[in-house]
Amino acid sequence: MGHRSPQPILRILSQTRKYSSLSSSIPDSIPAAKRKYVPTSGTYPQGFLVAGTHVGVKASNTSNPDLALITSAIPSSAAAVFTKNKFQAAPVVVSRDAINRSHGSNIRSIIINSGCANAVTGKGGMEDAKAMVSMTDACVTHFGDQDPQKEKKKSSLSSTLVMSTGVIGARLPIDKILAGIPVAHQLLSSSHESWLTAARAICTTDTFPKLISRTFTLPSTPDRTYSVAGMTKGAGMIHPNMATLLGIMCTDAAIAPPALKSMLKHAVDRSFNAISVDGDMSTNDTLAILANGAAGGVPITDTDSADGKAMQEVLMNFARDLSHLVVRDGEGATKFIRVNVVNALSFDAAKIIASTIARSPLVKTALFGKDANWGRILCAIGYAEHVSKGAVIPEQTSVSFVPVDGGAELKLLVKGEPESVDEARAKEILQEEDLEIRVDLGTGLEEASYWFCDFSYEYVRINGDYRT
Repeated sequence: MGHRSPQPILRILSQTRKYSSLSSSIPDSIPAAKRKYVPTSGTYPQGFLVAGTHVGVKASNTSNPDLALITSAIPSSAAAVFTKNKFQAAPVVVSRDAINRSHGSNIRSIIINSGCANAVTGKGGMEDAKAMVSMTDACVTHFGDQDPQKEKKKSSLSSTLVMSTGVIGARLPIDKILAGIPVAHQLLSSSHESWLTAARAICTTDTFPKLISRTFTLPSTPDRTYSVAGMTKGAGMIHPNMATLLGIMCTDAAIAPPALKSMLKHAVDRSFNAISVDGDMSTNDTLAILANGAAGGVPITDTDSADGKAMQEVLMNFARDLSHLVVRDGEGATKFIRVNVVNALSFDAAKIIASTIARSPLVKTALFGKDANWGRILCAIGYAEHVSKGAVIPEQTSVSFVPVDGGAELKLLVKGEPESVDEARAKEILQEEDLEIRVDLGTGLEEASYWFCDFSYEYVRINGDYRT
C-alpha cells in the first residue's frame, strides 16, 4: 500500500513513574515483577496497521513515544463506551458524536495522545480534538481505497475516533500533534514492534505497556482463524463506569454495529467496569473496538446466534484479561485481588457489594499490611448502597480468603459467626501477590467479581507529585 514498515527500537518503561515513562535503555528497566506481562510476540488482526511516535506533548518528554495511530485498510464497524464523569473531556465528546452520527459504521482510525488529557479546556480544547480527527482523516483518506475520490464523496462523516490522556485542565500543544500525525501515518506497520510501540505511546504513569493479542475460531467457520488485539493504559484514577482511562480493541471478524455494541457492553460490564485502583473515575475514560471483517466469514448480526454467543465470549474473556493488566500496574500496587461475591440475590447486588469492598481504603491498606482484618470487609458489605432489601442478611453471610496455591480456603466468617482464624496461615496467604476474597451472601444464586489492588505508601508518593 506504499507504506514503509520500519523496525522501531524497543524502548522499555522505566521504574520511575512519570508521563510516557519509557526508557530507551534496556529491558531491565521494567520492574522485575512486571516483565512477564509484556509480550515478546503476537498475532494481530488482518487489515490493521499501527504506529507510535514522539511529538513531545510534555516538554519534559524529549524522546519517548506519546502519539499513537491505529488504522484499518477498510472501513470498520465500531462501538465505544465512555466515562460517566460529568466533566467529560473534549475527545470523549468528539468520539461519541462520531459513533452516533455514523451509527457505528465506516470508522477506520483511532488517534491517541498521552501527556495531556485535553479535559476541561473549553471551546479551544474541542477545536483541538476536532483538528486531530481532521488531520487523521486527511492522512488515511487514500489508505486502501481503490477510488479515493469516490470514497471521499461517499460520506462527509469523520472516520476517526480521538483519545487523550494526561493532566486535566491544560491545552494540547496542538501544532506539535498535528505535525506528528503524518509522521505516525508514515510509520504504520503490522509488526509486533509497532503494536508494542503504539501501546507504549499511550502510557502515562504506567510501568509497562499493556498489549494482548490472540486467535480464535467461530462455529460457522471452524477452519478459519480470526484474531483480536488490544491495548490499554492506566495505573491511577481507576474506578470506571465504562472502561478505564483508555482502551482499544481490534478484530478482523465481521460484526454488524448493533451486535458489536451489545457485545462490548456485555464485555465491559464484566471487565473494565469491574476493576478499581483508587476509586476515582477519570474524565477521559474511553474503550473502543473496531471490527473490519478482513478475515472474511459470515458477518455476525445476531448476538443470540452460535457465532454471536461465541464472539461475545471471546470479547468478554479478552477484555477481562486486558483490564487485569491495569490493576496489576496500579500505582504503588503490591497485590492483585479478586473479590468474588457468590449466592447473591441478583447480579447487580453482587456487583455493587464487590465494588464497595474493592474501593474501601481500609480493606486496601489492611491487605497491603498483610493484615487479615476481615472486619473491614464485613463493614464494607454492610454499608454497600443501592442493594435491594434482603440482599444482605448478616446471619447468612460468610467470608473467606482463597489462596492461589490451590490450598483450602481460610474461613473467616461462616453464616455470621466468626471463625478461629489461623493467623500463621492467613499471613502465609497474604504474602502472595494474588489473592481471592470470597463472600457468600447465601441469599440467592447470582454472582459477580471485581478486581482491585492494595493501597501502599508509594501510591501517596506518586500522586503527591503527579503534575511534576
